[in-house]
Amino acid sequence: MMRTRPLKVALLGCGVVGSEVARIMTTHADDLAARIGAPVERAGVPVRRPSKVREGVDPALITTDATALVKRGDIDVVIEVIGGIEPARTLITTAFEHGASVVSANKALLAEDGAALHAAAEQHGRDLYYEAAVAGAIPLVRPLRESLAGDKVNRVLGIVNGTTNFILDRMDTSGAGYSEALDEATALGYAEADPTADVEGFDAAAKAAILAGIAFHTRVRIGDVHREGITEVTAADIVSARRMGCTVKLLAICERAADGNSVTARVHPAMIPLSHPLASVREAYNAVFVEAEAAGQLMFYGPGAGGSPTASAVLGDLVAVCRNKLNEATGPGDSAYTRLPVSPMGDVVTRYHISLDVADKPGVLAQVATVFAEQGVSIDTVRQQGRNPSGGDEAAAGQGGEASLVVVTHRAADAALSATVEALRGLDTVRGVASIMRVEGE
Repeated sequence: MMRTRPLKVALLGCGVVGSEVARIMTTHADDLAARIGAPVERAGVPVRRPSKVREGVDPALITTDATALVKRGDIDVVIEVIGGIEPARTLITTAFEHGASVVSANKALLAEDGAALHAAAEQHGRDLYYEAAVAGAIPLVRPLRESLAGDKVNRVLGIVNGTTNFILDRMDTSGAGYSEALDEATALGYAEADPTADVEGFDAAAKAAILAGIAFHTRVRIGDVHREGITEVTAADIVSARRMGCTVKLLAICERAADGNSVTARVHPAMIPLSHPLASVREAYNAVFVEAEAAGQLMFYGPGAGGSPTASAVLGDLVAVCRNKLNEATGPGDSAYTRLPVSPMGDVVTRYHISLDVADKPGVLAQVATVFAEQGVSIDTVRQQGRNPSGGDEAAAGQGGEASLVVVTHRAADAALSATVEALRGLDTVRGVASIMRVEGE
């Protein structure tokens, strides 16, 4: 039987995502009511520019005082899609204090202060749901938090930023350079006017922190995540990857140590084999590969950003939270009970692809190999190609020319690799370290 009194929802933010949430709440009102068991109504929409016309939003709901709205005491659920740290953090905690549960899409806040928000929700007996914070419409947070709660997740490997995936995909498929691919992403609306958060890996790092915390039941903040962006990826890196039967992706990687006593979380570009499922993820799509002991390998794929996909995840959480409200219950809370330490990047073990500009003369390869051996880094393959001073590919061995030397290692610790690179830079025969890229997914 449906309850007649509607559940009241405050919608904080009416931008790209918020306006789509408002539209769907109106057009799908009957379906939402049927799924929840009670109608829902918007009780207020605080915005910064109240004079702006917002299609599908009753002007009577518009307010500039978000604090007064969440303090009303009759609000059942607060949807927070304004982003950023403040005032979002204060508004969410105030909502808990005044009886409201919260649905959020705020990855930056959750990655920075998720533990405190969970604690506030638990203290006041409220829900905190945030499926939309990680991968848009892709159901990922709930499967990790609920469906795999009885399993042991060992690794989460994923493409969690659509902008960077679009750029790298264009570089791979069309031969475009980084700047050209970024310009196309901007023109199509995939990249913001200031793309720093995406291309420097901040967005992906926030998502990695959230995923690692849920997957490993421990505290992981964005500052614990090693972060590298894609701005240094070159056309030559893309070509080298192709020669290895790989492609380049910006990956978020969260791993449990082999002994189970620590975890790592990192974001960086990497070469992955074309045979890996993530290699086929194209355009601005996201995909996350989860490895669990009992469930095995699982992959979640779909659009990871945009108004409609993100709104879909928000509304899915809204239904769940409203059902809990009607049943006078709360859903799964914070599961960070293991308190596993987060190991530094230097402890991460993986393979590496290193491209060196060297003098093309006898003995160079032996010198380079000696440096690797001294640091305990084993070499898998080496490819050397001479080139003449004008940039051609003619071999000039023994004539004082230049050469490109590409070394692919076996698995080694990141700290050992860093020491190797520093030692290589000290060799007179090494003109420069052109690129370093990890090889993952094998």
